[in-house]
Amino acid sequence: MSRRRIGFWYRLAAVICKPPLLVLFKRDWQGMEHIPADGGFITAVNHNSYLDPLSYAHYQYNTGRVPRFLAKAGLFRSGFVGLMMRGTGQIPVYRETTDAATAFRAAVTAIHKGECVAFYPEGTLTRDPELWPMQGKTGAARVALLTKAPVIPVAQWGANDAMPPYAKEKKLQLLPRKTLRVKAGPPVDLSAFYDQEPTAEVLRAVTDTIMAAITEQLAQLRGEPAPAEPYDWRKAIAQERRAAREAAKAERAAAAAPAEAAAATEGAAAPQQARSTQQAQEDEGK
Repeated sequence: MSRRRIGFWYRLAAVICKPPLLVLFKRDWQGMEHIPADGGFITAVNHNSYLDPLSYAHYQYNTGRVPRFLAKAGLFRSGFVGLMMRGTGQIPVYRETTDAATAFRAAVTAIHKGECVAFYPEGTLTRDPELWPMQGKTGAARVALLTKAPVIPVAQWGANDAMPPYAKEKKLQLLPRKTLRVKAGPPVDLSAFYDQEPTAEVLRAVTDTIMAAITEQLAQLRGEPAPAEPYDWRKAIAQERRAAREAAKAERAAAAAPAEAAAATEGAAAPQQARSTQQAQEDEGK
């Protein structure tokens, strides 16, 4: 897909979305030279705000290579949203399928046609407390190994200032005017994995390599060092659940302790009381 072939529907989306973005936000866009001029490729993008898709799409649109986002298949079925999703050529993900090649067949086809397919490898907004990329899922890795297409790491920062993730109230914080920062890096070198069987271990290694490249670009945008290890959301949830179970167990034990102490006291007092009663009866008999 050449830089000139954007299409009616994407241009319509740009007409609707670009003016408010230009007015409401400043921009700091870097690394556009790493976006391929021709041929199919993958972009792997971090995710820390609900505004990320607009920020990244604006950046990518201005390179002349529009992205095809992966989205739930249900969004394509009805209404204006479905019309725009179909018209702009977004990629439906069929979550009900279990075979990875089938689930991402539309993405693979789009890349073979020379298009750009955008992945959010984390699968959701990052849960990292400092908003660094967390451990990614293997979807982008699977498609990368199937197509051997270039994988461009893209980092973005600033949309989270306007709409922080997981805020109690999802309201835009537009003042003072925020800067949307987007930076693309050079293609991730995955050549060492191309001749390997796509086992779970290989897919994890490819995913970790991609996430490390995204994190490196984000560290440059933020001007600070990234964590040594990516945040493992599943591990954190497991630890939280374990801690909750231990706390509940300790609470139950603490609640049971007074009752057990009372029972023990009653048990110790019973023989003494029996002896006192017996002695009183003996004295009365005398």
